[in-house]
Amino acid sequence: VYFNSSSTNAFKVTQAKVPAGTWASGGSLNDARSQIAGVGTQTAAICIGGNTPPVTANVETYDGSSWTETGDLNTARRLAQGMGTVYTSALAVGGYYSPGYQSIVESWDGSSWTETTDTNSNKGAGGQAGTSTAGIVFAGVPGGPQVSNEYWNGSSWTELADLNTGRRNGGSAGTAYTAAIYFGGSNTPDSAVVEQWDGSSWTEVSDLNTAREESAGAGTSTLALASGGAPHPKTNVEAWDGTSWTEVADLATARRELAAQASNSQTSALVFGGSTAPGGPYLSVTEEFTV
Repeated sequence: VYFNSSSTNAFKVTQAKVPAGTWASGGSLNDARSQIAGVGTQTAAICIGGNTPPVTANVETYDGSSWTETGDLNTARRLAQGMGTVYTSALAVGGYYSPGYQSIVESWDGSSWTETTDTNSNKGAGGQAGTSTAGIVFAGVPGGPQVSNEYWNGSSWTELADLNTGRRNGGSAGTAYTAAIYFGGSNTPDSAVVEQWDGSSWTEVSDLNTAREESAGAGTSTLALASGGAPHPKTNVEAWDGTSWTEVADLATARRELAAQASNSQTSALVFGGSTAPGGPYLSVTEEFTV
């Protein structure tokens, strides 16, 4: 609030939406791991695959207090892209398993995984937005930092407009395939670049305050959180209000290669797993962000 007597002779108010939340400990994963895919909310999430090591097919679900092992993937993988907004309906897209990144896609119905239509190009270590029947996957590793963007309509994949800047290992958020945000990532060196998707094209918007890769994203294209990251394991968390990024409460445990979930909201987020270095140690720690 400020007063300007020289012109309008009135009080003025400037307001910014900054989530004044705190992090608390949640239940630990049964298997410590990094490079995870995840789908769901703070109280109902699914942890898909990852690196334990070795690469694992193990899947766990979270009920708001504890993790329970459930049906495994058909194909073990790490750095898959987990698409969906509810933990009972998800896709595991691409990912790395020998001999490299793949185009394989599996669909989760709440009890088991079924292989479905492959993507047009190999995927992994990229971003995603939307639901398990109407979503997009973008960016990633195969062939170098990718700009590719593909849309899933529930049965097939269609290529859409590319990103402006190819990157891998960035964070993403978005609950609709027509509205997404992709932040940070690696493009030698680590990037602070942020791009927003409106359903037809990508536009660069305000950069992160701290350049990073291997961070986790949660929320929507206009209200998002970026948590943790590399090259050195980070506790740093930033909140996006649709215009700019603001630093908020740090994680208790510094980490990289972690996963996060908070569909439709940045006020109730969950982060889990990760590592403290590229070769471990691997973490089972879960933290919950609440405003």
